[in-house]
Amino acid sequence: MELKELIPCPYRFVVIEGNIGAGKTSLATRISRDYNSQLILERFADNPFLPKFYQDPERFAFPVEMSFLADRYNQLKKELGSGPDMFSPLIVADYYFMKSLIFAGNTLSGDELNLYSQMFHIIYQSLPRPELFVYLHQDTDNLLMNIWSRGREYESSITAEYLKKIQNGYFDFFRQETGIRIIVVDTRTVDFIKRDEDYRRLLTILFNKEYPVGVTRVQMESE
Repeated sequence: MELKELIPCPYRFVVIEGNIGAGKTSLATRISRDYNSQLILERFADNPFLPKFYQDPERFAFPVEMSFLADRYNQLKKELGSGPDMFSPLIVADYYFMKSLIFAGNTLSGDELNLYSQMFHIIYQSLPRPELFVYLHQDTDNLLMNIWSRGREYESSITAEYLKKIQNGYFDFFRQETGIRIIVVDTRTVDFIKRDEDYRRLLTILFNKEYPVGVTRVQMESE
């Protein structure tokens, strides 16, 4: 897609989120490339506890969640500082710090979850909020197929039940969060990675309409 064909993006900080395998990294990377913007990608591959967690969740849940919390905070603080200023280029990230609490809520319990939650909220207050939060909604079968096709060995034990718990965690967050512009895009019948026409329509949905703060749900249909 030629740069001159792109719909102007009215935001300075956009987060692309979704469940595991939803295509958030692929979409964030393409938007960043097409708009020549700063790209922030989650560094999950560098987490030494992640493969161990998938093999033994009960034993490694707390260290994996704490290591993600520290790494995400350090990365976002470095990349964003106090937040994008009015003269900065577009910043696109493939995760939002809130996902730390969403995932921890499904892996921790009791005293560990209480301690984690306290530390999370102390850190969360110091980070800037995105101007647009995009959630890519997919069904579980498609997520599992995408996870399988990318062939990461440590993800081979992910189950449909786990994915549904993560999805419910995001939906609970949407119901509680009142200060962010959230667009939930149903992408179950489109392919914005392989089909340019679907990608262009998605950009139109995201950038060519003014959305209110709160949750807006959008259904995409394949043409």
